[in-house]
Amino acid sequence: MNNDKFSRRDFMRNTSLVAAGTIAGALAGEGQAGHHHTPKVLNFHPKMTYRRMGKTNMMVSEVSLGGHWKNRNAGRYWDSFANEEVPADVKKNRTDVVSACIDSGINYLDITTAAECLCYGEALKGRRERMYVGADIHNLGPRGSNRCNIKDQTLNVETCLRLLKTDYLDIWRPQAKMAGKLGTNQLNTDAEVESLIETFHKLHKAGKVRHLGMSCHCRPWFEHVLNKYPQFEMIIFPCSSRTRVKGRAPIAGNVEEVNPGHGSDQTQSIFNVVLKRDVGIVTIKPYFGGSLFKETSGIAKFPVMGVGSKSENDLARLTLQCILANEAITATVPGLTTVYEVENAARASYTRALGMSPADKQWLTEITDRQWANLPQEYEWLRDWEVV
Repeated sequence: MNNDKFSRRDFMRNTSLVAAGTIAGALAGEGQAGHHHTPKVLNFHPKMTYRRMGKTNMMVSEVSLGGHWKNRNAGRYWDSFANEEVPADVKKNRTDVVSACIDSGINYLDITTAAECLCYGEALKGRRERMYVGADIHNLGPRGSNRCNIKDQTLNVETCLRLLKTDYLDIWRPQAKMAGKLGTNQLNTDAEVESLIETFHKLHKAGKVRHLGMSCHCRPWFEHVLNKYPQFEMIIFPCSSRTRVKGRAPIAGNVEEVNPGHGSDQTQSIFNVVLKRDVGIVTIKPYFGGSLFKETSGIAKFPVMGVGSKSENDLARLTLQCILANEAITATVPGLTTVYEVENAARASYTRALGMSPADKQWLTEITDRQWANLPQEYEWLRDWEVV
């Protein structure tokens, strides 16, 4: 380009105008579940509920598949494999889990590591079109400012494609800097966000990426990005049964934002912003990174055998139902290690319309409150997502 700064501004202005023209203008009181714009639902199951993912117009199962699952050290995710070779038992496990998802009506898969791309590439072999895939590789993405450029983010996406053995992503959902103080280099700048949008434009034109999303753990920053950049079609953030909509019964100790910045409206819920901008929401960490389960957290290792305890299965299912009571949410994506966990998670959608008994509500609240009060240090940041 002869004038890089001018061309960048011109590109951002023009693409912003085009994207703004496509916004459906969902009202704050409307939920994603009330829209039905696509004629055919992928992996349709009559008992599963499907919700429209904002401007993507994709109808997504409200319970979908998170990319993480228990590893051999009782950790919550797989990061890498030697020589990019997936062990046979891992390949079989992921293939069986994906098959169970398809049979259960689940149709969205969310991926964040290179190892996950490899595993799900094997699991989806010969049936890529049976799942919507949203992906990014965390250590290649924009968490590092030095990687916030077209070259490095193109490499990020092309690595996803290579490891997944596919030629397109339904959603590129880069992981922004996770959680930091606004106004510091702990969060991505507008210029860095614009480089992601430019990268998406290039990849979309090449047919490699269909939709643009974003994952982050900082609410005020998300609000700023959504209000300024209509190119984002979906976002990803944590949500548990402890999450409350801002403006409704504030909880002591978590009413005010810390240095909100960016003109963040402390009286307005991010759900209102998302609905106004017609953006889909995928929520993560429904089980506090596994620490909700007192019996098995940090203990259960891959391969996980059997169907698990009734109490933990009930806890998992009721938690998902509690989260999905918010119709602004498109889908929640628990990590699912076994076929039985898939079936149990799907039942959360199948039976949600029946409601929750008072006894179940009390039981869920008691356990959730106890585990919330004892969050491990690595998940203390989830408290920032109690009132959103």
